[in-house]
Parts: sequence; structure tokens; C-alpha cells
Amino acid sequence: MHYSLGIDAGGTYTDAVILRDSDSRILDTSKAITTYPNLMTGIRNAIDKLNPEYLSKVKLVSVSTTLSTNTILERTGYPVGLILVGDYTVPRELPADYCITVSGGHDSNGDELQSLDLTSVEQFAVSLKKKVSAFAVSSYFSTRNPEHELKIKNIILKLTGHPVVCGHELSQELGAYERAATAVLNAQLIPITYQFIHSIMTEIRERKLDAKVLMLKCDGSVIDIKGAKLRPIETIFSGPAASIMGASHLSGLDTCAVIDVGGTSTDVSIIKNGFPELCEKGAVVGGWQTRVKAIKMESSANGGDSHIWFKKCIRLGPRRVMPLCFAAVKYPNFREKLEKNPAPLRTMLSEHLQPTKFFVRTGEIPLNPTESEKKLLEVIGDEPLSIHDILNKMKRFPSPTVLDSLIQQRVIQAIGFTPTDALHVLGEYTEWDVETAQIGAKKLSRFTQIGIHAFCKKVKHQVAKNMAYSLISFMMEGRGKEGIQKMLEGEIPAQYKVTIPIVLLGGPVKAYYEELKALIDADIIVPEQARVGNAVGALVGKGIKRIEIIIRAYTMENPDQNFLVFTPVGRKTFEQYRTAVEYSYKTGEELILDSMKDFGLPEGSIKIDTSVEYLSPPGWKQTPMETKITFVGVCTPRNFN
Repeated sequence: MHYSLGIDAGGTYTDAVILRDSDSRILDTSKAITTYPNLMTGIRNAIDKLNPEYLSKVKLVSVSTTLSTNTILERTGYPVGLILVGDYTVPRELPADYCITVSGGHDSNGDELQSLDLTSVEQFAVSLKKKVSAFAVSSYFSTRNPEHELKIKNIILKLTGHPVVCGHELSQELGAYERAATAVLNAQLIPITYQFIHSIMTEIRERKLDAKVLMLKCDGSVIDIKGAKLRPIETIFSGPAASIMGASHLSGLDTCAVIDVGGTSTDVSIIKNGFPELCEKGAVVGGWQTRVKAIKMESSANGGDSHIWFKKCIRLGPRRVMPLCFAAVKYPNFREKLEKNPAPLRTMLSEHLQPTKFFVRTGEIPLNPTESEKKLLEVIGDEPLSIHDILNKMKRFPSPTVLDSLIQQRVIQAIGFTPTDALHVLGEYTEWDVETAQIGAKKLSRFTQIGIHAFCKKVKHQVAKNMAYSLISFMMEGRGKEGIQKMLEGEIPAQYKVTIPIVLLGGPVKAYYEELKALIDADIIVPEQARVGNAVGALVGKGIKRIEIIIRAYTMENPDQNFLVFTPVGRKTFEQYRTAVEYSYKTGEELILDSMKDFGLPEGSIKIDTSVEYLSPPGWKQTPMETKITFVGVCTPRNFN
């Protein structure tokens, strides 16, 4: 009997689940706090809570992680040297630490425009050998002919031994700037991904598990370890990908909308006929437009751990804090501190100055702290302190800017009232300390002049409205946002109807079912294992590989002779269209099978679908001006453990 282990290291919690492969039955689940910056501690804690007997029979481990996304967002990737080849116009900065432009590049037919300046490349590589951890190369029209990128890659490998990422290896789409940005970000992630994968493999060996390891990609498919090391950029946004795949599996639905309420954010997305909708232009991460095909989704800073605070009205987020109810479990004296913390004057209230807001050290060491940060860190220690406590120690109020900086660096953690606390007060989710949540609600509700339960119900209703707004806004692609809000606020006597089922995921989502049902007319489903849906999603992702091959006439003057075939591995020329098509189909299928061989599956288990698009002007009667053949290979690694 073979089992599979799914792990999702999310922004707040790390979930783990064990499935029996024969019938996909969930045998065991666990949850642990995600640990930064070392995600392995949280992963290890989640695995430790699982049944050892089931764990010993695991033959496949699949991981979804925020590692790549967080590294890019926090700009903590490793230093990279970028080589741009050809007549590059860079519209704005690129995320590389060092950059050089050299002569070379090709035209849209893949013909060389200029000879490649390898001497400049060699000098650049040698000068950076001890300054960077990887190189990125992006050549003009490398998707039509990757010859110059490959030559540079070989030279740099010989001279430095560092990893080299080529733009054409990550995307076959046009867009030189976007390919360059994608290549740089991917290069930045390689060292940190190597470390993470090494840690995962070490953990598996130490537990004496004979298991294959996969990672979830941002399009909802899985990638083997070899591919993840080479193309870690493809694992960005794997959290939303995990949620949509998990929702589909747990509900048994091939088509549905998904609302995933995490600790940090709420993500909404749609899956149709078993495949998630993808962003055609590529994912945007950390402000960088990439050529990585990711799930089309919308994320809002509206999670179970969003900060609830008061200034003229009840405010929700956008920042995440540690819930009061959880802080009371982690810090034994916290409940008493909360109870004794004085309430500020109503006129002094701010996001940080609240009767329920505290700060505590995380154990992380700040990089190059300012003098103001050093002084504040001398005061904030391993026990939570309120602004009032800090004022007593420093004899002045701490700067909000300094607090924000240290929170962003994860050097200190904020603690405050959250929707999770509100649910504890209402008795609808009681994982942690209920009494501490009640104290927090009492302190905040005094500013609202409504009772504790009414205050918590208002918070809960606001969270549900935000969930509904995120979904409807996503489905309508931002059209009429003001009208959506008015309808959900009840200002317009109408209700939205959604004709596909809505699946809710996340720990306490069951508590929001009735509120959401009152806001949206739809079939709303809360799966039994909704709390660990992302870990299930990490496990049920299929192996999917997409390859595009383009056939074009060499010249429009003579469109029935001499054809160019552009593939991910290079350019080929054929005299006849029929021969070009035959080569394209053969190459496409070979590339699909080759890319999936590391899954260790029999060839017969890999299904390959092809689709063809012809591009010609109206009335065109000759051979198509351009033929695009798309190959999609699909396999299910878990079925062959």
C-alpha cells in the first residue's frame, strides 16, 4: 500500500496531508506555524505531527512553497550578472545587480544580425566570478534562434562554474525585456532553491523515506526536482495554484470558483474543465512583468490574521498580525499584559497605537539597521510590549516608520485583534485561547459603542463582504467596482448570482458560509478537509508540459518554398511545408516525453494533445503564412507510485 505526502508552506501556516494512492482517501492531516526565513522548521513541525506508520509508507512527496514569491517580493535573491545581446532597448530598469550589453542577436527569421562579441562576455564573466552567484543571458529574438545565448552559456560555465539561465529556456514568447527580467529573477532564485531542495531531500533521507519529490508550479502542475532547480521562477504563486487544485479535488468538481482564506490574504480563482485559467501575459511579481504562465487569480489583504483596529470606524487590515488568542498560548503572561494595557485616547488612535496592539522580537537579525532601529531593538525583546510599554522604556513614542521597517524585515512581529479572534469570541472557531480574544474584543468594542458580540459579528460580516467583493470583482475583471460594493452593502436591492459552484478553503471558512450565502446566490461548498486544501492541492497537481512550435515561410514573396521551424531547442529550415510539419510533430512529442522522463513514468501513461492555429490574411490561398502547433503533455505522477 503506497501513500503520498502533500506539504504547503503558506504565508501563515504550513499544512501537511497524507493520501492513500489507491483511492485518494485522506488518512492524516496536520498544521504548523510557517517559520521565516527557514521554512524547513515549520515543514518539519508539520511532518512531526503526522502518523509515523502512514509516513513510513510514503512514496511521493509534493511541496508547495512561498519561497520563490517571498524572495522576489523581499528582494533577498542572490546577486546576478546579466548579459543582454543585440540592439536592446530597455524601457526601465532590470532586477540585475550587474549588467552588460554586447553585440549580437538575430532577426525575426532567426538570421544573425551581428556577430557575437564573446571577448566582452568573457571579461564580464571573469570580473564577476566572486561577486555573483549566477548569470542570466537574454539575446534579441533568441526565441527564433538561441545560438548566441547557448554560446554565452557554455563560455560562462567554463570560466566560472556558476549557473547560467537563458531567456529562451524559460519562454518561447516574444518580448525581449520581459524575457530578460524572467531570466534574472530565475537566476536569483537558483541558489536559494538548491538550498531548500537539499533540506527537503535531507529531511526525507533522515526519516528513511524512499520517496520521489515534486514541487508545485504556478500553473497548477507539478515539476520534478531537477526542473525545479533549473526553473525555480515557475514555483512563484504556487500557493494559489495549490488552493485551486485542492478545491477541485476535495469537491470533486472540474469547474468551480475558489475562495481561499489564509492567514495573510484571500485568493480567488476559477478552474474550468479541470484546468485553471492562466494569465496570458505572464505573472507579475514584485512589480516585474515576467513571461511565466501563472494561474489567473486575485489576492486581497483580507485574511484570518488581518489586523482589526479602530480609528473613527472599524478597520480591517491590510497588515497581518499574530492573533491575540494565539499569542496567549505562545507567551504565558500575555493575557494579563493585554488586560492591564491602558486604552489610548480616541484622538490618539492609529494603526500601531491600539489597546490590543503589541510587538515582540522574532529572533531574526536585521541587515544594516539604522541607529533608530538599533535603539528600538534594545527595548523590544522576547516578551510582547505595547506602545505604552515602549513609551515607558524609551521615554518617547517609537517612530511608526521604524516599526514598519522592522516588521517588514521580520525582525519584530506585531500582535493584535484579528477575524480569528472574533470567531473565537463567537464560539465558531476555538483553536486557541478564547478568554484572551474576549478581552481584546471588549477593549476595541468600547470605541464602537456596541456590545462585544455585536462588534465581533460586524467584523465577521465585513470579512464575508470582502470575500464576496473579491470574487465578483475578479469574475467581472474589475468592471463596475463601485456598483459591486453598493450591491454588497445593500444599497441596491439586488443580489449577485454565480452559476458555477463556489468552493471555500481555509481553516475557519465554515464560519463564513451563511454570510456569504446571503451576499451571493450560488451553490457554496465547504469540503470536509477545507483547512488543509492547499496541502492536498500540492499533491494532486498533474505533470503538464506545454510546448509551442512555429512554422513560417522564409519570405512572403515566395510563401510556398523554404520554411523555418522555430522550436525550444533551435531553428531548422525545410524546403517543403509538409516536411516542416512532420518534423514539428515529431520534435514536439519528443520534447514532451523527454521533459517528463524524470517523473519515472511509462511513456504510455503520458497523454499528448495538439492544437493548430493558422495565420494568413483574408483570401490567402497559398500555404499558411504562419502555423503554430501547441503540444500539451499531461501525466499523473501519483498514480504510478
